[in-house]
Order: sequence, then structure tokens, then C-alpha cells
Amino acid sequence: MYILIINCGSSSVKAAVINSQNGNRPIELQIERVHQQPIVSINDQQSQCPEAGHEAALKYALPLLQKKLKELDIAIHGVGHRVVHGGKQFDRPVIITPEVEQTIQQVSNLAPLHNPVNLIGIHVAQSIFGDLQHIAVFDTSFHQTMPKRAYTYALPKDLREKHDLRRYGFHGTSHHYVADLAAKYLQTDLKSLRIITCHLGNGASVAAVEYGRSVETSMGLTPLEGLVMGTRSGDVDPGVLIHIAKEENISIEELDVLLNKKSGLAGLSDVGNDLRDIIDKAADGNEDCRLAIQVFAHRLRKYIGAYAAVMGGVDAIVFTGGIGEHSSVIRHRAAQRLDFLGALINEDKNHDVRLSAAVPVVDFSMNHSRVKLLAIQTNEELAIAKDAVRLIEHKNEVNTLPTIPIAVSARHIHLTQEAVEALFGKGYQLTVKAPLSQPNQFACNERVTIVGPKRNIEKVRVLGPTRPKCQLEISRTDEFALGIDAPVRASGKVENTPGIKLIGPAGEYMLQEGVICAWRHIHMTPDDARIFGVEDKDIVDVQVSAGSRPLTFGNVLVRVSPKYKLEMHIDTDEANAAELPMYSKGVLYKTDGTATLITKKIKH
Repeated sequence: MYILIINCGSSSVKAAVINSQNGNRPIELQIERVHQQPIVSINDQQSQCPEAGHEAALKYALPLLQKKLKELDIAIHGVGHRVVHGGKQFDRPVIITPEVEQTIQQVSNLAPLHNPVNLIGIHVAQSIFGDLQHIAVFDTSFHQTMPKRAYTYALPKDLREKHDLRRYGFHGTSHHYVADLAAKYLQTDLKSLRIITCHLGNGASVAAVEYGRSVETSMGLTPLEGLVMGTRSGDVDPGVLIHIAKEENISIEELDVLLNKKSGLAGLSDVGNDLRDIIDKAADGNEDCRLAIQVFAHRLRKYIGAYAAVMGGVDAIVFTGGIGEHSSVIRHRAAQRLDFLGALINEDKNHDVRLSAAVPVVDFSMNHSRVKLLAIQTNEELAIAKDAVRLIEHKNEVNTLPTIPIAVSARHIHLTQEAVEALFGKGYQLTVKAPLSQPNQFACNERVTIVGPKRNIEKVRVLGPTRPKCQLEISRTDEFALGIDAPVRASGKVENTPGIKLIGPAGEYMLQEGVICAWRHIHMTPDDARIFGVEDKDIVDVQVSAGSRPLTFGNVLVRVSPKYKLEMHIDTDEANAAELPMYSKGVLYKTDGTATLITKKIKH
């Protein structure tokens, strides 16, 4: 399919017609100087729009693009719109409806320079391409999987809730795209990798992508937080801002301009925001430019180290964006001294990086580097096109899937035979109390005491049979009661998780690792997976209508095995919060985080 992608910026507009399969762009459109005398470029042809402003420029330019489509005999199948801020309402691309437009408008206070012009682009495009599906793809949606601990600001609760104050993150389309490309290059499932993605351009951000989900990112409520950028300051002590406002007697508006337009590389170097110019002048001896490079690289390396700690390790570090793809100097400085992580840079390969559509990924790490250093050419427009196609292909379908039984999983522990014998005596075998719903699984008569730094939890049920690794699955309430920090993990993913002490009737046993909060998941057989159209390790949504209100459980992990029986597992905290009654059922209605899962076509 050919998709028209429209990206309305605050002072310019970019658009392209893209082949969603191979990324070819037969038509590219650009509008510069939107607020003065707009210059419209379509491929190699330029013209001037008689009126200024986004609406006038688009009403002038899009019919020219439409004419070009006819000249090239190209039919487009949909229109994808980049929307900067989706707030907390949008965690995936959506087909644009009046309700979607209203919500985009409602969160415009969070992106006042971008969301209103994004809406102008939508309205003008709809007036010209009204017979096509229009899809909104949000910069913030990929980061909606961040846990509360990552997105919550330490501000009073009433203010946070009144003004939707939280960290949203941006560049999500790019972070998701390059993480997926890195996994394909490494020939490994994205859901098995921990990747740090560094999108470095005039705007810059870092994301921690753990097993396919964004769990941390450097930008916050706005794109101002985080790294040093072209003209944005990035992280600054809020006390500095109060001090400047008092001492310089400047307004909030002037402070906004200072932080967003006059700081960052431009403020540090005093020669502008183009890193290429800064690097050249630094080589000529300009100390301010040298400092700008040092601060930029230091902040980036600091975030990389922090995100490796957040994920308990890292498998690949990706550099993308204009700077990340083209600046060997910044890649060199950022990758210095990361050998403690197992990331070893090959300076020759780094210097020789040349990315293109034919070679979108280059590995510039040493052959024996445990952590791969990758330069990847991002392609946000292609990512938007692919998202649009997935939605368009399912627009005439309805959900006829069977329901999924939901089981509440109380705290429990799986033990190795070694642990069983340490806790219950040499040669001891677990005894069956009752069979579980999953085949060949059973609750044991045996129980153990869990000893945490803060307090103990007694009579924790052991589940059988024994396993190759010990694993204690607890809820968030248990986590705080014990006084430990247990990550959300899929069953079996116990690397770099906390350990804990166990007490049984015959002795004690110290787990070196294995305490997790279980990622909500669905067990299903391969036959079930074929029916639902999913694969092992897919992430889906499950809609539940039981209880006092309808709700959706997002980010549900699919686990496929012939040994399983169809059932979704959530922990006690989630069931209580949702007020789910016993024997609740849900419907799986989303797949891959973007497209509605459908099994039956609507007949018109």
C-alpha cells in the first residue's frame, strides 16, 4: 500500500507518499517558512504559497501533491498523521474519528506548539482526501508501558491528577522502530532483549526498551527534560530556574524561550545548535565548543549507564537520529568507558559507519563485545505507514473471538529439588494437595516462610513439580511488605532479580535471585494461538466486562505451549483493584500493540 504521511511541525510541514512494504518515496513534500511566505517543494519543483499559516499552506500544497499522484498514476490507500502528544489516552495508533480529534484537542495544553497544528493537518487532509482512512500515530504512545515509578513526578497528588502531570516521553515511533530493527539485525526476538535506544538530533532522547516495552525514557511531560539538545537545556535544577527568574526579573514566557530556544548546544557553544559547526570550531581551539561536546556526551553516557541499571543489564545500545547516525565523534565519546557493561567500541568500524536504505544497521562494536553497539538509520515515516496499513487492513472486520477464562494468581513459589531438600529434608519429595488448571501443575501441601528485609510472609504455598530454577511470584503489596524491589517479569526471566531467604521445617535456603512480580499473561496452546492470531511472546489487550465496570488489561503477555490450557493470570492486587468476581472472562481484542485483532469480515 501507498500511504501519505503528514508531519505538521510548529514552523514547517513535511509529507511523503511511502510504499509501506519497501519504504520507497515517489513523492516528497516540504513546506518551509510557514508563518512568513511559505515555500512549497514537491520533489524538485518549488512554488510559493500566496498566504501564510498552516491551513493556507496545506490547502495550497496538498492539491499539488494530489496532482502529482495522478501524474505518476499512484493511488494512496490512507493518510497517516504524526501527532506529538497523545496524553495518557492513547497508547497506540488509532483511526481518526471526531472523538479522537476532540481528545487530541483536549491534551493540546501539553503540546501547545504541536497538537493544534497537527489537528490543522488532519482537518485539511480530510477535506482533500475525505474518502480515505486517516490514522493518528502518537510520539508518546510507545512510552505508555512505563511503570508508575518511572513516569510519576514527586509532586503533590492533587496537582498531578488535576493537570495530568507525569512523564510521557517522545520520539516513541523512532525508539520503537530502531529497537525492532536492532532485534531483527541480531536475529533475536525483541521480547528477549534489553536495548537502550539513543535518538540524537536537534531534539534528543534515550529510552530503555526492556523485552519489547519502553520502561524508561529521558523526556518528560514535555520534550524539554533529559539530554542536552540543540536549543533545549535538558535536565536543570528547578532551583536554578527560580534563581534566574528572581535575579533577572524575567517572566514565565521569557523563561520558556530561554530554556527551549536559547539553551542546549546553542547556549553552551555560543555558535549555534548545529553540532557539525561546533565540532569544527572545537577542533580549531574554541573552548566553549569543546565544553558543549563534553557536556552533551557526558549527559548521554550518564543516561546509558542509568538505563542499564534500570533494566539490570543491556544487550544492545543503539544510536540513531541525525547526530546518532552521522557523528562518529559523539558515538565515540558516548561509548567510552562502557566496558564495565560489556560494551567495547571498535574505533575503525565507528569511523567508517555509513548508513543508507540498503544498509540501515551497522555494528561498530568489537567482535567479542557482549553488548552490541549499533548505528541504525531511523525511518519514522515508514513506521507510521506500517502502523496505518495495519489499521486499514482491519477496518472492515469485527471481533468474534471466544472468551478467555481469568484466574487470580496468589503469591506462590516454585522450587528446585535442591531447595526442597534444604527446606524439608534430604530426599524429600513434594506432595500434591490439589491439581491446578494448567496440566501437570499442582498446589503442594508444603509451605515456606519468606524472610524480607522489612518483614516476613508466612505459609507461602509451594507449587509443583520442581523446576530448574527457583522463582517466587509476589504482588506489589507483598513487595512493599517484604521491603524489596521486584521487577515485573515473565515467568522464567529471573536474571538480575532480587534474592531472598526462605525458611522451611528442616532448614533455610537463600535464593540468589528469583523474586518477581509476574507480568500478567495468557497461557494458550498452539491451536489457541492460531485461533487468536497471535504468537508466543506477543503483547495483547484483554477486555473484561465482568465486575462493576468494563475495563481493559493492557500489555498482557502471550505464552504458547502444548502443555498449557487457555487461561489468563493476573495477581491478587489487580483482581481486587478491578473488583473482578470469580470466574470472570475476557476477550482478546488487540495484537502487537497497534491493530485490532479480527477474525470475521463484515459483509456489506
